[in-house]
Amino acid sequence: MSAGMRAILEDRAVTVVRAPDRFDVAALVGALARGGLRAVELTLTTPDILAALAEANVAERAPGAVVGVGTVLTAADADAAIDAGAQFLVTPAIREAVAAAAAARNIPVVMGAFTPTEVLTAVELGAAAVKIFPARANGPAYLRDLHGPFPEVTLIPSGGINAENAAEFLAAGAAAVTAGTDVVTPALVAAGRWDEIEARAAKFAAAI
Repeated sequence: MSAGMRAILEDRAVTVVRAPDRFDVAALVGALARGGLRAVELTLTTPDILAALAEANVAERAPGAVVGVGTVLTAADADAAIDAGAQFLVTPAIREAVAAAAAARNIPVVMGAFTPTEVLTAVELGAAAVKIFPARANGPAYLRDLHGPFPEVTLIPSGGINAENAAEFLAAGAAAVTAGTDVVTPALVAAGRWDEIEARAAKFAAAI
């Protein structure tokens, strides 16, 4: 198992960060790791994020953190993210070309899906885990229902997860949950309020 997937499954969480502008990647992921959330998904919706990741020197500045890249839609996106240092990839939907590009370079993919057919397709394409998005649509019970026909599939719900409901999704069979703006808001990132992000991460980690 890769370091990225190991951290996600051990911590039972991955934090997705969406910000409108480039930021100090190592400072952010270091704050999250100190709070107990080591796995971080940066997203290609943030301008210039791959350059920021490539320059971050995460291994030295944020030891223990693992960084992936999300909103990966094409093989070119996948290759660029891996070149920048991504340790795992995340897609919002079924993306066969991304799965192939990642497999060629031995990088795990968390592939987005919602319906049973999509979950099975993601597994058949080699996804290391399946991101159930948007999780808020059907709530924790939907995870339990999916585990009926797919008891061995690693499911990670995303969208609408917070410190108040994360444990319910885990109890329903999620292998991990996705923490979003409940932990990292664009305003906190823009202001560089790393201590507050660390505190929010610790609260979320304690809740699960």
